Amino acid sequence: MTRGLKIFLIVGAVIVVFLLSLYGFFKGTYNNFVTLDESVKASWAQVENQLQRRYDLIPNLVETVKGYAQHEKGVFTDVTNARARVGGAGTIPDKIAANNALSGALSRLLLVVENYPVLKADQNFIRLQDELAGTENRIAVERRRYNESVQTYNIAIRKFPANILAGMFNFTKAAFYEAPEAATAVPKVSFGE
Repeated sequence: MTRGLKIFLIVGAVIVVFLLSLYGFFKGTYNNFVTLDESVKASWAQVENQLQRRYDLIPNLVETVKGYAQHEKGVFTDVTNARARVGGAGTIPDKIAANNALSGALSRLLLVVENYPVLKADQNFIRLQDELAGTENRIAVERRRYNESVQTYNIAIRKFPANILAGMFNFTKAAFYEAPEAATAVPKVSFGE
């Protein structure tokens, strides 16, 4: 074997190893992005399952409260309108905003309940309130899981050199589920005069 042929074979082997390594990097990174993207979607689906559960409970809760607090129409209207916005939201950021508005409306509804001791003792209301509290806890858990998935995905698509591949295949940052501005306000507690 001649010296030129040996050099050619060595250079060829190095090129083949380099190309196989590059292929492995692209394949592994792309497949990781797909897996993480699907994880974000699955986590969001779980959030939506719990939001739907809350969405379905609200009419029963409103009807129960309406029987006791007929002059609180503004609160009922707010809850109904917020619920309608949730039903009409299309994108994840729109759904997050609509559900944050619904959470605020539900908080106002529960404040109305405080003025009606008989309602607070009503078994149907107690059962619905317990269901709603359990659902809110499930929503909180699923939002946390969703945000963890989003964080993992967003970090993966921003790291170098994987970010180059992410850009080539249009993997974009996912939106976090963020609490509304109102959630940061300190609630006012009053024990009456």
